Amino acid sequence: MSSARTLATAARVLRQLRHDPRSIALMLLVPCAMLFLLRYVFDGSPGTFDTIGASLLGIFPLITMFLVTSIATLRERTSGTLERLLALPLGKGDLIAGYALAFGLLAVVQSALATGLALWFLGLDVVGSPWLLLLVALLDALLGTALGLFVSAFAASEFQAVQFMPAVIFPQLLLCGLFTPRDRMAPALEAVSNVLPMSYAVDGMNEVLRHPEVTGAFVRDVLVVAGSALLVLALGAATLRRRTA
Repeated sequence: MSSARTLATAARVLRQLRHDPRSIALMLLVPCAMLFLLRYVFDGSPGTFDTIGASLLGIFPLITMFLVTSIATLRERTSGTLERLLALPLGKGDLIAGYALAFGLLAVVQSALATGLALWFLGLDVVGSPWLLLLVALLDALLGTALGLFVSAFAASEFQAVQFMPAVIFPQLLLCGLFTPRDRMAPALEAVSNVLPMSYAVDGMNEVLRHPEVTGAFVRDVLVVAGSALLVLALGAATLRRRTA
């Protein structure tokens, strides 16, 4: 890998996104709009928003980054851009790292906007540090980016990329502990939830919600989410095809 080629790839992706305001709006504004809507859905029960708002602060960025990244990457593959780039002295690792860096920078902005909105405008009440909440939200967005890059290798069209969402995101959403504590699930489902990264994203948010200090469980959750993102990025580089099918 070359840092110069990685940075050049990231700069090219950001230039392209600059001319795609709909994708930027989806990444930056939709999580904020969903949190705003959720707050006033539970207007008569603000405690409920405090209970699930922190979890969704991590889930919404993950979902939006997954969608935008998978579709944007696939668009470049189907247009032949990736094939032309890989014909140059550009490694797969450079390409994946460049995409991850570009979308990761947007993930930073997205996470900061959503966290700021939830804490200082919507009144989300957390015991721990807002910076820890921002850290988990950012890692969740990066995980969504990694998953989007990975699944784009297996889709033949943008429609197929969207179809991966029920297979990749929905099971994690159902088993992450958002709807019911994971230890109350059937043993088989609890075992599955223990290997899904979104479960640790939700657990990390709940640790910040309930504890004023950094706990061992929080450190574990952060490391699992970050490690999952790195692992998926490595798998994305390994499965990246040099030729468009």
